[in-house]
Amino acid sequence: MKNWEAKLREITPYVPGEQPDFADMVKLNTNENPYPPAPGVARTMAELSAGKLSLYPNPEAKPLVEQLSKTYGIEADRIFVGVGSDDVLGMIFLSCFCSERPILFPDITYSFYDVWADLFRIPFTRVPLDENFRIRKEDYFVENGGIVIANPNAPTSVAMDLSEIEEIVRHNQDSIVVIDEAYVDFGGESALPLLDRYENLLVVQTFSKSRSMAGMRIGYAFGSKRVISAIYAVRNSYNSYTMNYPSILCGAEALKDEAYFAGTTKKIIATRERVKQEFSGLGFSFPDSKTNFLFATHESVPAEEIFTMLREKHIFVRYFKKPRIDNYLRITIGTDEQMDRLIGALKEYLDAKN
Repeated sequence: MKNWEAKLREITPYVPGEQPDFADMVKLNTNENPYPPAPGVARTMAELSAGKLSLYPNPEAKPLVEQLSKTYGIEADRIFVGVGSDDVLGMIFLSCFCSERPILFPDITYSFYDVWADLFRIPFTRVPLDENFRIRKEDYFVENGGIVIANPNAPTSVAMDLSEIEEIVRHNQDSIVVIDEAYVDFGGESALPLLDRYENLLVVQTFSKSRSMAGMRIGYAFGSKRVISAIYAVRNSYNSYTMNYPSILCGAEALKDEAYFAGTTKKIIATRERVKQEFSGLGFSFPDSKTNFLFATHESVPAEEIFTMLREKHIFVRYFKKPRIDNYLRITIGTDEQMDRLIGALKEYLDAKN
């Protein structure tokens, strides 16, 4: 090894979902929304002035933050925005988890958490979920350097009751507790009502799922003024122009059309509930999803076998070859037509095996 090689930081990176490109594909592997953004987003894109792109965007992303404040009824100085919730969460890890005590998060959860912890040299402990993939709130009633909980959780799709979330926050008022709500709009219960009672709480959400804007990379966090100020100070010490001009304007516009937002989430929930019944009839079992995906295992056919079969048909779902979940598939809820193609392929394959 050369001397300079020994000075490189070695880390195992997060591996995002595959992004295939086939004309006939059904893409159900990265929990994107199958419907387009609100119509106002397309109008905003069409009206964007290219001349504006030669200038830096507003460093505080004011149009977006002001609209978030109006939509959620939370003061602008209690809102942090970033390039998707990944950027927001990364800045939170860097800003808020600075003690020598380990931070806590579930052993089965969003796999970026341990990557950030390793990257920023933050000690951490993975807390095991129970046999039903549920968080035991009592496991978090211990000394720690911070807590991160995805609710509903991914990839399990399981949601915690707000009362249990509050107990965790209440028992840990000497630590920052982060509730990652990427999927909350599909049936979960948001922790936003707890913000006024607990200054140590941060609630993170995203435009990538329910608002159909994964390609725009918009995420945001709500918290106390003191904590949000600290995160901005760290962000501005790293990159003060994270949000691009089109994302700021389009994100603000998307928030204005609540009827469209409610309509698309309602369609996804309806499709999810139908697919649950279809999957049960095919021999699959899964937790009661409160997300835009199912976390499913089959009674007799290994998950990896099903994953490979579907991939050959250009139907893409997510398979994690990891302990405890290596016989499960995470399957995004697409349009009814996409789900019918998936179900048809599964029926054909399973019938042929019987």
